[in-house]
Amino acid sequence: MKITDLLNKDVMIMDLKATTKEAAIDEMIARLEQQNIINDKKIYREAILKREEQSSTGLGDGIAMPHAKTKAVNQATVLFAKSQNGVDFEALDGQPTNFFFMIAAPEGANDTHLQALASLSRLLLNPEFIESLNNASTPDEVLALFNQSGDEEKSDTKAQASEDNKPFVVAVTACPTGIAHTYMAEEALIRKAKEMNVDIRVETNGSEGAKNPLTDDEIKRAAGVIIAADKNVEMARFDGKHVIHESVTAGIKRSEELINKAIKQDAPVFTAEKSESKKDENNNTKSTVWSKIYKDLMNGVSHMLPFVVGGGILLAISFLFENILGSDSEIFQFLNGIGGNAFNFLIPILAGYIAMSIADRPGLMPGIVGGLMAVNSNAGFIGGLAAGFLAGYLIIFLKKVFRNLPKTLEGLKPILIYPVLGLLLTGGLMYFIVGPIFSTVNTAMLDFLGNLGTGNAVILGIVLGGMMAIDMGGPFNKAAYTFAIGIFTDTGDGSFMAAVMVAGMIPPIAIALATTFFKNKFTEDERKSGLSNYVLGFSFITEGAIPFAATDPLRVITSSIVGAGIAGGLTQLWSTAIPAPHGGIFVIPLAENALFFLLALVIGSVISGLMLGVWRKPVRQ
Repeated sequence: MKITDLLNKDVMIMDLKATTKEAAIDEMIARLEQQNIINDKKIYREAILKREEQSSTGLGDGIAMPHAKTKAVNQATVLFAKSQNGVDFEALDGQPTNFFFMIAAPEGANDTHLQALASLSRLLLNPEFIESLNNASTPDEVLALFNQSGDEEKSDTKAQASEDNKPFVVAVTACPTGIAHTYMAEEALIRKAKEMNVDIRVETNGSEGAKNPLTDDEIKRAAGVIIAADKNVEMARFDGKHVIHESVTAGIKRSEELINKAIKQDAPVFTAEKSESKKDENNNTKSTVWSKIYKDLMNGVSHMLPFVVGGGILLAISFLFENILGSDSEIFQFLNGIGGNAFNFLIPILAGYIAMSIADRPGLMPGIVGGLMAVNSNAGFIGGLAAGFLAGYLIIFLKKVFRNLPKTLEGLKPILIYPVLGLLLTGGLMYFIVGPIFSTVNTAMLDFLGNLGTGNAVILGIVLGGMMAIDMGGPFNKAAYTFAIGIFTDTGDGSFMAAVMVAGMIPPIAIALATTFFKNKFTEDERKSGLSNYVLGFSFITEGAIPFAATDPLRVITSSIVGAGIAGGLTQLWSTAIPAPHGGIFVIPLAENALFFLLALVIGSVISGLMLGVWRKPVRQ
């Protein structure tokens, strides 16, 4: 794909009127919306401003490249705008900005789009090209200029064969969005290295992942390493090298200084073990205990969810075939076997990735094995949680014990010491202490839930339903969902899955109903967004309500909690159950007492929708 395939002359602004940064952004976004390049001006603007908060995209030399990659973009487009008098865009050099390239990339932008944007980023570092751009006065002239120069400006990112007397350095460039600054820093370093008669290899960590990855041999040969990045990159491979760590904009504006430092080895030697220890200390000091536990738990849950959703839905479908064809049918056994095998991994994966979040990669294996031991000892979901945290902090303990190991024995830690001792300690504690204790706790909890009377079950359903709506995807929501999955995994009973699923569907559906029947209470943009909440709600995607909750938290969250709590309680009163952990309205045919589940959903949604619609004040036109 050529750069000109993304440059649309219909969206170009050859005489930008704005005089301030925010006004310039709004003027360009308005043009994109006018030409139907974006479908949600608010979301796209938020993404642009969020990127500007990280660092200004005003690169200096009169150029700015505001950019965002978001679902609000219909098609990948580059808007070119030219200001005659210049705009104070908070550029890195403090000078006015005259040329703007606003990049709108869709969330699923493919490699060809991103490569074209990378070529544009590199091209803008050519002073002769910028001078020609300054002389262009019409959109056709701009396009002609890019046609002549765009695809001829590709630089070879591979290092030339290094001569014995020629310095050699390596670099990594990366920015959070990965569609502009990453490649501009790459090009700036390559151009400057060529001027300085220095060989260089640059790895880019853009939106499409790592490109031109550095080899072990290149890292070994390099005099120094330049990291020009505003996001995390893989650092362990640079152990023992002189590493200069700067922002991605430093790679663009101070490339000569960085290369000189790398050649002269004017930078501290990077030590992976010390860096890891420092990261652990920072995590412990900067995070509260709860936030750290929550982060580790969510890492386990997020990696477990594909097994939950894939395995759970296939299991539910298999039960449908069992009811129709019987348990001896091959299609039932096939689907049930696949889903059951996926479900067997739930607790081991949960425990493994909790441990990995705590102790990085060395924690993964002991955590997975500890989770499997929890399953085998009937310690269940709670035992799996304990295994994950236990394995993670045991590895942290081992890292501290062996941190002063002689340099010659460092290589033994990841391949021998951590795996063997980590597994031995985790397995021993799980076998003799944690497994038996949590097996007793798990059995007692299941007996308690099994003996709940209808009244107590309804109360628990109300509590779980309310928790699903409190923060719509946050800690309370995830805690309720994780509890329901745990009970479903241990018992196969989908009663509490019904409560959390119906409750998670209500906030977006209620908002959709309110925006439909109380039009005077919502702006035009809110009414448009409200329509999409029908789809999100029916699909059990609670997060669709978040934009409304952010702007009107009291009314939206309160009404959602009331409706979700009522619906959650009704599912328990009417003994409904969902044998699948996700799917929303699409798995209702598999439910026990499906009509009562639908009735609970309708009642809860109508109550929340009416409460929100009546409570909100009319919008002033």
